Amino acid sequence: MRARKDVCCSGRRMRHLSSASSVVETDTNLFVKVKRNHDIGEEIYNRVRHFPTAMEEPNQEPYGYCDTHKWTKRSIFWELPYWKDLLIRHNLDVMHTEKNVFDNIFNTVMDLKGKTKDGLAARKDMTIWCDRPELSVDLEYQGKEVPKVVYQVTEPQKAAILKWLASQKFPDGYCSNLSRCVDMNKLTTTTSMKTHDAHVIMQRLLPIALKEMLPEHVWSCITEISLLFQSICSSVLDAASLRRLQESVPILMCNLEKIMPPSFFDTMEHLIIHLPYEALTAGPVFYRWMYRF
Repeated sequence: MRARKDVCCSGRRMRHLSSASSVVETDTNLFVKVKRNHDIGEEIYNRVRHFPTAMEEPNQEPYGYCDTHKWTKRSIFWELPYWKDLLIRHNLDVMHTEKNVFDNIFNTVMDLKGKTKDGLAARKDMTIWCDRPELSVDLEYQGKEVPKVVYQVTEPQKAAILKWLASQKFPDGYCSNLSRCVDMNKLTTTTSMKTHDAHVIMQRLLPIALKEMLPEHVWSCITEISLLFQSICSSVLDAASLRRLQESVPILMCNLEKIMPPSFFDTMEHLIIHLPYEALTAGPVFYRWMYRF
């Protein structure tokens, strides 16, 4: 992103769509044909086998970088004879993925100062890259405030949500005292909110808190993400449900791209697409995530 000076992973979801959803309207009003193809190890290996490793050519980028691919080097793991045959080569930690996705959603929807993925720089990037007039700003504008948009709550709504979160009571050991995680004077969250608190809010409280605060299409996307993490984190997994999730989550993320600015989509939002496949392949996440329980 030119104005924010960071990396955006917007648009990566389309290649995971099923053949029934092969034509997609992007936020630049282009229709793009994509095919669903979960790359297997042999295919990836054939694409990276000629790339140098970081030890061989530490400062040279492979041919075609930024044009046909984004690989900078070949991982040394491909030297292992069994690496290309593994069904899961990089186990995604659901704990950190969920925490980062929650932070991006909550901070952006609540428009928390210094934490939101939205802002003047993000709006300028939106003006440059996307055809979304409702999010555009004058590129010469030098102020600090930008107009509220459809995915943000107002200041009174923000105060009501934080007050409601602070008032929640749970059994001992279920999560932290959420009243300590909220600063009502500054209308923001504090560093007392830990990863497991985000886990509870994301799966149990966020859809309820935002139900009357956001338009239906925005709330439904956030709620579907919440339900996705609920399904993935269940102690008993239903294979049929996970297969349906695997097919529907790319559509969900494409719908979210129609709402949020490109700056919202970092690597973590892209990783959501792979979670149903990993749950189908490797089983319940509580055997693989980084919680101690």
